[in-house]
Amino acid sequence: MPYVVTRSCCADASCVLACPVNCIHPAPGEPGFATAEMLYVDPRTCVDCGACTTACPVDALKPHTALGAAELPFLELNAAYYKDNPHSDRTPMYVVPPQRGLPTGELSVAVVGAGPAGLFAADELLRHPGVSVTVHDRLPTPYGLARAGVAPDHQDTKQVTRLFRTIESQPGFSYRLGVEIGTDLTHADLLRRYHAVIYAVGAATDRRLGIEGEELRGSVSATDFVAWYNGHPDRAQDDHPLDTERAVVVGNGNVALDVARILTADPETLARTDISDRALTALRASKVREVVLLGRRGPAQAAFTVPELIALSALKDVDVLVEGRLDGLDPEATEKTRLLSRLAARTPVEGRRRIVLRFLTAPVRLIGDTSVRALETTATTLHTDEDGTVRAVPTGDPATLETGLVLRSVGYRARPVPGLPFDEASATVPHEGGRVAPGVYVAGWIKRGPTGFIGTNKTCAQETVASLLADFAAGRLAEPAGGTDTPRHASGLDAWRAIDAAEQAAGEAQGRPRVKFTDTDSLNRAARTVPAARR
Repeated sequence: MPYVVTRSCCADASCVLACPVNCIHPAPGEPGFATAEMLYVDPRTCVDCGACTTACPVDALKPHTALGAAELPFLELNAAYYKDNPHSDRTPMYVVPPQRGLPTGELSVAVVGAGPAGLFAADELLRHPGVSVTVHDRLPTPYGLARAGVAPDHQDTKQVTRLFRTIESQPGFSYRLGVEIGTDLTHADLLRRYHAVIYAVGAATDRRLGIEGEELRGSVSATDFVAWYNGHPDRAQDDHPLDTERAVVVGNGNVALDVARILTADPETLARTDISDRALTALRASKVREVVLLGRRGPAQAAFTVPELIALSALKDVDVLVEGRLDGLDPEATEKTRLLSRLAARTPVEGRRRIVLRFLTAPVRLIGDTSVRALETTATTLHTDEDGTVRAVPTGDPATLETGLVLRSVGYRARPVPGLPFDEASATVPHEGGRVAPGVYVAGWIKRGPTGFIGTNKTCAQETVASLLADFAAGRLAEPAGGTDTPRHASGLDAWRAIDAAEQAAGEAQGRPRVKFTDTDSLNRAARTVPAARR
């Protein structure tokens, strides 16, 4: 009875280390680990011990006999990986985290950003004696996209926050929440107070389409829409025009699939999640019956991952269809094209909500006076450059989709960090191995661009921390001048724990994981329930 990985996992690799027969790959250090969509269990050598399920922080592993009908494709997916990647070495992995011989004395590090990248960086640092880490974030709540980016119907993925709770409980860890670098504190302030600063600020904005009408009401960033339904304080009070029967999402990555899924989900199912109450009310009144996802290139180049497509295709009471031209699609080329071919053969059911994947289609302009009424598109064809890059070239064949809501989901983009260099083309901070200069470092999306998964940040953080520790050992870090980095309004771990407990208590009363506080005043009131002696 082999165990099976059943979704895009966190890539934390705890399961790899727990497996006594080394049957979970790719493993840390192996080709493809840093970019893998998921890990895979070899069904031929799994001994059914269940150690992986205990180790997995997001409950991604199941025995094959416990798979539901919608999860059966993962059984084939796990087995297929080993046909191309046999991994004959079955020596169990026993990895003891290496500790550097650091100079005598303490090492203090500021981390800016309390999302996965920042917390994994803190974890890597705290593996070494004598290190203290203070994590700063402008919000009174940590966890970044793990809290405000992961879709509310993916509660299993959100369980990665259990790892973060372990990290923040370590000796030497502290928070400075509700503190904005550049406003409350400057880059220079941090350099005076700490030996080193790691910026893990992510990519807070989105890429634009650059087409006419993009500023009309009803033209929305998927980044903002996701923040809205997740209750992010910056966007929780937004309103979106859901009084349209068709919504269009430009883009076909995992975020685009999330948005389509939430727009077509049964609100009563969402009511059992941690979705924002304001968003839930709006979705209950929504008239959206169809969501069309536009991809400029073909199905073989679609940006979504296979696990997310499997989950989408298994939705109940929602038709998931593929329409339009499927030029050059080889149904047997990959698992992705096999799944898309099956979806293309589906017959829609009358009266159901539907999600339509439409490829080889590019947006041209948004039509409307003050609000979006339609989206003009053009067909595209594929052109392969000499370097192998596949580009979508417009053919000039126009079409119009009537819609009142167009969401662009063509990628995140980072903002410049005050005091640091910035590459406008890649929207990243230039670095070498995470090192911007001795004492200044980057991790996560501000370092590598908006790519990878939650667990990718762990590998990324390891590289950055290795550079920082090498600089410290070589005496390249300036000794802190002292002083305080704590604005009077800053809050710490106890305040966050009070918010967390209050949200979970409110959720328990409603049969939900939590009910989020979505404005700063409510969050601050919840934080003040901490007894004064513990602040």
